[in-house]
Amino acid sequence: MSAPRTRSLTDWLPTTPKEAQLRGWDELDVILVSGDAYIDHPAFGTAVIGRLIESMGLRIALVCQPNWKDDLRDFKKFGPPRLFFGVTAGCMDSMVNKYTAGKRLRSNDAYTPSGESGFRPDYAATAYSRILKQLYPETPVLIGGIEASLRRVTHYDYWSDQVKPSILIDSNADLLVYGMGEQPLREIVRLLQKGVPFESLKTIPQTAFAQPRQEALPKHKQWQSFALASHEDCLNNKKVYARNFKYVEQESNKQFARRLTQDCGESTVVINPPFQTMTEKEIDTSFDLPYTRLPHPKYAKRGPIPAYEMIKFSVNMHRGCFGGCSFCTISAHQGKFIASRSKESILKEVDAITKMEDFRGYISDLGGPSANMYKMKGKVQEICDRCVSPSCIFPVVCHNLDTNHRPMLEVYRAVAQHPDVKKAIVSSGIRYDLFIDKDPEEDAQNGYTAYLEQLVTQHVSGRLKVAPEHTSDNVLKMMRKPSFQLFHKFKARFDAICEREQINQQLIPYFISSHPGCDLKDMAHLAAETKELGFQLEQVQDFTPTPMTVATEIYYSGYHPYTLKEISTARTHQQKTLQRRFFFWHEKENHSWIRQALQEIKMESLAKKLLDEPSPTAPTTSAISRPAHRSQESPPTTPPKDRPASTSRQVPYRAPHPKAKHRALQSHRSPRPHGPER
Repeated sequence: MSAPRTRSLTDWLPTTPKEAQLRGWDELDVILVSGDAYIDHPAFGTAVIGRLIESMGLRIALVCQPNWKDDLRDFKKFGPPRLFFGVTAGCMDSMVNKYTAGKRLRSNDAYTPSGESGFRPDYAATAYSRILKQLYPETPVLIGGIEASLRRVTHYDYWSDQVKPSILIDSNADLLVYGMGEQPLREIVRLLQKGVPFESLKTIPQTAFAQPRQEALPKHKQWQSFALASHEDCLNNKKVYARNFKYVEQESNKQFARRLTQDCGESTVVINPPFQTMTEKEIDTSFDLPYTRLPHPKYAKRGPIPAYEMIKFSVNMHRGCFGGCSFCTISAHQGKFIASRSKESILKEVDAITKMEDFRGYISDLGGPSANMYKMKGKVQEICDRCVSPSCIFPVVCHNLDTNHRPMLEVYRAVAQHPDVKKAIVSSGIRYDLFIDKDPEEDAQNGYTAYLEQLVTQHVSGRLKVAPEHTSDNVLKMMRKPSFQLFHKFKARFDAICEREQINQQLIPYFISSHPGCDLKDMAHLAAETKELGFQLEQVQDFTPTPMTVATEIYYSGYHPYTLKEISTARTHQQKTLQRRFFFWHEKENHSWIRQALQEIKMESLAKKLLDEPSPTAPTTSAISRPAHRSQESPPTTPPKDRPASTSRQVPYRAPHPKAKHRALQSHRSPRPHGPER
């Protein structure tokens, strides 16, 4: 991971006063504080925002993973910047990063050299902001990144089991940027360069701030405002809290949203509407900034950074996801409207990757939050402008959604033709409901079959990840996912292609246990149905509630935010353990318990099918049930070192077919950050 000899320290953004002096800088305009190590790569938000601010002519430095336990010298080493401090917890919510679904400390941190843990505090964005406001009370603090973004309103925090106010209240920050930060940051910097005081930045889209409760809202002719239930009302009434989220989610996914306000004590939190979706030119500009694509050389002696090692040869083709899954935070952070890069920008990045010293010919991922949403948008924009739905594909695929897969095919084929690329793999999850079970005319028009053929024969490295999530239709409706019958049809198509081409590929379906609305009967059926398909499950974790998802609001309140109907949820450790054990029907030590559980829920007929009859094809493939806290950047686990041995069992993996084409050796789910967290 060491930098090429031709590089100098000035190729990276400064991380020490000495490095700033090498650039001739005695004073800084902006200082960014991050919970992650500094990786100068477009998949890491600190680097993207740093390079963006640099491109606007400002002097910027980074303080990465500062020590918050000593005399705070890391926070003091540059002194105060001229304009503001920027603060992010990093590419993940710090609590998801540090703790398992069982609230145990993780033994590793993928965004730290050698994967060492303990280099960031709990609630890192709040902790850093408080320290900076204590040291430099006159210097503005701007917070961003996924932790700030998902905690911008009253939210349930699983790790403290509390309903917390907006992070603006706890952190004392002056301004919050939510979502993808390039557009608001450009506007903030532009106004500051014109001499506008920081405290006057009240009408910039995609920002939030707190003001005295009695103070009038800043005037904006084009914005309508909507008052959410107060923080105190949410604390006192779970049904009010649940209903609140309906408005938060809808406004987060509208083309033209309203400004939201929420009273909290003596303050009012004001959340301005988001910017319009980034244009192709805007997103290309972000990816074309002069990154070294390498970790800072100061980490060379500390060991590789796992998150970087997993993504350094991957390419992010787009941002956003219109799936709207109940447990997923992507749309709350990136939005449901897709921002796609140009083919030229993607190929330019591929070319840069092929010139890296340790590149061996394999692109580890051509994808995004969902692999196959590139270039997709509404056919008639006016219909999208009026839409309030958080999902474009649930309960059915919207008639106005252009699901043409041909633009992706063009990119795939162009990358595959690069003379230095042996294989370009698609490691991001596939949304098969976009192209399976369609009529022949629609299939031909949108290239569905051609896409699937190209994908399976050319871009799978032995395993293809998909996310059916469950087998129960009732649970799937709660998740906003299609019927499991669609997975059956997709698997049949996948297997037919593999058999015809004589290639040995595996499907890796993801499943969730203990999701709201799921009970033991649902898990028993899941175990039986997946066994019948030949899957044995591994790498198990339960649903983990994270802020800004429908499933989390149900988990805490017991009510569905849209219907206000009561929904049962596994909340205790015992309830979650009971559900999880059904994943491991193949372990003999669980047989007695499973028989007893099936008897108690009056499903004894499943015992023979699940425990006595051999699996029709097992062990030929495996499935993974993984944490249901999918955010914009998935935690790099390969698999987690902190998983108890009793909850995981590897299924034998067949050797590749002799006629199989080149494949990368990466067989686990790619944790590639699908876009910068700001």
